[in-house]
Amino acid sequence: MSDGPGAPLLTGAGARFSVWAPDAERLWLCLFDEAERETRLPMQRDADGLWQVEAGGVGAGVRYGYRADGPYDPDAGLWFDPGKLLLDPYATAIDRAFAYDPALAAPRGQGGDTAPLMPRGVVEAPLPPLAVQPLRFTPGGLIYELHVRGFTKLHPDVPEAQRGTIAALAHPAVIAHLQALHVSAVEVMPINAWIDERHLGPLGLTNYWGYNPVNWFAIDPRLAPGGMAELRATVAALHEAGIGVILDMVYNHDGESDRLGPTLSLRGLDARGYFRHEADGRLINDTGTGNSIACNAPVVRRLILDSLRYFVTQAGVDGFRFDLGPALGRMPHGFDSRAPLLEEMRADPILADRVMIAEPWDIGPGGYQLGRFGDGWLEWNDRYRDDVRRFWRGDAGTLGALATRLAGSSDIFDGTATRTVNFLAAHDGFTLADLTAYETRHNEANGEQNRDGHGENFSWNNGAEGPSDDPAIAAARRRDVKALLATLFLSRGTIMLTAGDEFGRSQQGNNNAYAQDNVIGWIDWAARDGELEAHAFALAALRTGTPALRDVALLTDADVDWLDEAGQSLTVAQWEDPHRRRLVLLYRATGLAICINGSIEDCAFHLSDGAVTVAARSIAVSPPAR
Repeated sequence: MSDGPGAPLLTGAGARFSVWAPDAERLWLCLFDEAERETRLPMQRDADGLWQVEAGGVGAGVRYGYRADGPYDPDAGLWFDPGKLLLDPYATAIDRAFAYDPALAAPRGQGGDTAPLMPRGVVEAPLPPLAVQPLRFTPGGLIYELHVRGFTKLHPDVPEAQRGTIAALAHPAVIAHLQALHVSAVEVMPINAWIDERHLGPLGLTNYWGYNPVNWFAIDPRLAPGGMAELRATVAALHEAGIGVILDMVYNHDGESDRLGPTLSLRGLDARGYFRHEADGRLINDTGTGNSIACNAPVVRRLILDSLRYFVTQAGVDGFRFDLGPALGRMPHGFDSRAPLLEEMRADPILADRVMIAEPWDIGPGGYQLGRFGDGWLEWNDRYRDDVRRFWRGDAGTLGALATRLAGSSDIFDGTATRTVNFLAAHDGFTLADLTAYETRHNEANGEQNRDGHGENFSWNNGAEGPSDDPAIAAARRRDVKALLATLFLSRGTIMLTAGDEFGRSQQGNNNAYAQDNVIGWIDWAARDGELEAHAFALAALRTGTPALRDVALLTDADVDWLDEAGQSLTVAQWEDPHRRRLVLLYRATGLAICINGSIEDCAFHLSDGAVTVAARSIAVSPPAR
């Protein structure tokens, strides 16, 4: 028998099933045939709480689930209900996508049998493990964040049947675009099987982004009809093009939500072990989604590590981005960068060299941990996002903060190298184009009376809120987006661009499009701004061809000079001038000069090799890119 829970293991004579449920009194393996007839096999419990059974005659393709019985006391974290069919936490495939139904959340004895509503796990023979491959991504490169469905749903060159799937990322037209941007790695938003939040159905909406997982192994069949084989082939195609693949993983909560949520998997097996609880038994909600995973409980650590290894060994991915990353290091006393799970990730022979990226905040106590994840971790830098936005919006007293962000954010990251992931827009918030076209969010389509999403976006509209036919306003917006893109590509450290921001993608002012699986959330390839796209391609080529821009060493006074437009070193008074909006960043070794003119007038910058005129609210590089 196995020494812990895991995916069904094919034995030749059948399959071995194992699942963790230490408080259950009875547990059954439920097998389903093609006519949906269910066969229940009782499982045996060992002294440690592991339930197992050998099922003869079971082969690849057989569909299954579990049922657990025991005490039912939700206030004490006990949710046993044999009327609830449960998905195996280690299932590597499911036969259909999840669809929310109130019966999934009904109290014991009131909702009937949920088997007709639940996806089944599918027994699979794992693909042959991949040989360890070198990373296609190194810090200092460009990460391109994308949503599999939204990125390709309207792509004119991708065959219609393939649009919206993982396989579409391997299409030559998609790869050509990524190469033109010199993308180092794509960061793929969640692909694990997820379920809609219960409030979305009555609004006629669905969860589009996928940040509400039920399982951390199975790929949602809506995104990958071909399952792991489809992901493996796509990763291989991207690797062949020199592009790495980073998966966005959500280990901070699951789709079973709060006390009124559905019982789908972890909750029905061992809620007290998998979720964090207050002393009085109430679920802790450090995520804003209803529950918080107990990431440093031994059985959970094993589950998380096994799922990470699974995507490395089966698909060959280069790394992971972790949603609400402090959950990975949260201990009873607070966040700890040396928490057991983080230490095991660092030491694991399969994971140790993978790219690890933290979203370093959640809403729990001490949840803001930017700069504290330590060596080996990159971190999303919202200070970069906000400071650069505020400078280009025209806020007073922002020149010094801009310089700090350009140089790698030494005020945040200790040591000689920066671990920053610089970004100006992400899936969560305004697009880059909307940042310059809307002063306030416009999330009415989300059905929450425009109360959801960030309230402060450091955005501006250039004279009109939303779409405008005024050529002057359109030109001003394009100018500002060009300046923002230039700032990003010329900054020290890893940079991240969200798909479509290179050519003016809009979400109609929606800064929380998580439920917009429609033209609001999809990228409109036909509406690309060609001038803006060419500008982004040129910046990408410049960054790739200029090693100093891809270096992650923190800039010091020995490396660069900070000059004014007259070519003189900035004085303390100039740095402190709240109205100063002009700056030169001069690399001593190469003579590369980045001239920033945030004022509303053109300006001649006097450098050692001559004068460079920089248009209002723009950036120029001298010598220019060749």
